[in-house]
Order: sequence, then C-alpha cells, then structure tokens
Amino acid sequence: MDTQNKLKALLGQLNTVIVGKAAQIQDCVACLLAGGHLLIDDVPGVGKTTLAHALARTFGLQFSRVQFTSDLMPSDLSGVSIYERGKEAFVFHPGPIFAQVLLADEINRASPKTQSALLEAMEEKQVSIEGETRPLPQPFFVIATQNPLDQLGTYALPESQMDRFLMRISLGYPDRLAERELLLGNDRRSLTERLPSLLTQAELLQLQDKVLAVHSAPALLDYVQDLIAATRSGTWFLQGLSPRAGIAVIRAAKAQALLSGRDYVAPDDVQAILPQTIAHRLIAVGDSGRGTIEQVRAMLAAVPLP
Repeated sequence: MDTQNKLKALLGQLNTVIVGKAAQIQDCVACLLAGGHLLIDDVPGVGKTTLAHALARTFGLQFSRVQFTSDLMPSDLSGVSIYERGKEAFVFHPGPIFAQVLLADEINRASPKTQSALLEAMEEKQVSIEGETRPLPQPFFVIATQNPLDQLGTYALPESQMDRFLMRISLGYPDRLAERELLLGNDRRSLTERLPSLLTQAELLQLQDKVLAVHSAPALLDYVQDLIAATRSGTWFLQGLSPRAGIAVIRAAKAQALLSGRDYVAPDDVQAILPQTIAHRLIAVGDSGRGTIEQVRAMLAAVPLP
C-alpha cells in the first residue's frame, strides 16, 4: 500500500469511531506523524478519551492509560524501586510512562508537582529516577485530555508544559446528523477495542521520515517568520512565540502537507494548523472578548501571503 492510501486508511478508520470531526482527526494524525504530543481540551463526554484510545490502536502502538487525580504522585507515573528479599537488592518497577503512548486522562486534575514530572519525558524522551536516567520507548507520545478550567477540581497547566504539546485541539459538540448516528450506533468504547492496527512501528517511523523530508521553500519560511514576528509585536499577544514554537509550526505544516498528498509545504498548510499549534502558547492582548484562537485567526488575516 502506498503512502497516500495508507494515510487515507488511517483517517478513514478514525472517522468511523469519532463521527463528524474529520478536520480534528486530521489534526491529530498530523500531530503524531510530526512526532509531537497532543492535548485534547473539551468538556466531558464528547469523545476525548475514546479518540485517544483509537489513535493509539490505529497507529499500532503499545499504550497505557493513567487517570490523573489530585492525589496522583510522580512515582505513580515513573515507577518505583522496591526491595526484593530474594535478590537482596532494590528492583525497579517501571510505571505506566514506559509505554509508546501515554494516555493522560484529565491531566489538569493532577497537582502541579505531578504535571511537572512529565516535562522531562515529553521533551527528552527519558526520565530521571533515583539518580539514574532511563530512556523511554520509541516512539513516545503523550496524548492528554483536559477539562475546561472553570470545572471543579482542575489546575491550570504551567506554561512550560503547554509549550511541550505540539497541538491542542477541541472536539466540540457533534452536529445533529453525527449525534443521531451516535445515538443509534454501537458503543464507541467497544468499537475502539476492536480496531485493527494499521501501522507497524517501522511504517510509522518511515512516515515520520517522510514528514521531515517535505520541502519548505525560502518564501514559505519567510511567511512563517512573518507570522512569528507578528506574535511578538505586542499588537495581538502579550508575549510572542519562542523559536521552539516556530519549529513546531514547520513540523506540523509538513505533516499537513503530507496528508494533503504533497511533498512541499504551501501557505494553506501553515494556515490550517496554525491556530491549533500556537493558540495554547499565547495570551491575547486586551479584553476584547475574543479568545486566543480568534486572535490567531485575526493575525493570520492581517499578515500578507508570500
């Protein structure tokens, strides 16, 4: 199966589980193909966890799920050394973070101490435990779900951790036709458990290499730099994007181009992924009543195309 048919099969299978959300599912696939971590931010009950499970199964990755709660400790994620009398030594028992996909369910219900334990893992693909650095499996993704901050028992994620997520998406409520299909159809969780894996680990790594090989012309890079400069101008946002965020935009745009069947990045690819890739890293200026995503779209309209 060639690359485009493989990608169509991936998207098609995911769209059978989460109906009526083709654009958001394409964003999720682009995020994982770009090697990034994904944050799904929405109210309870719209399919965040189901989507995370479906992504892990479809990509053929070993995954573990952790329900984040206020009493979750960093060692509950990373693991702990326990003294075993038979061996007369401490033996390390790895935690759920030692998986190719960590499903961090309701990540903002854990304390800041536990949230910060994920920082090294997300950036360095390793964890330091009891003075020893242990590598995580490859590839390693965090797919986290988050409830709105105005809900009871939630903590705001620190800016440093928000910056580690390549994309933040929101599913939103389904339209009437999609909701009718959900009401009449099978339970989505049981449907997810029956999903076949469509990729091997080697095929996923090959697709990620193809993303890196997508060409970005100098004029396209000028456009991205113009957008980054606009975020730093003080007109739209209190603080601009970091160089790491600019790299994230290029990676996400390359993945979007590959999903669109092209070996080069077009301005349309940048515009398609920009709100999802940068809005969670920015704070809008003023009290205009518009959210950050709306500010990103207004900025996009103001920055001229190359």
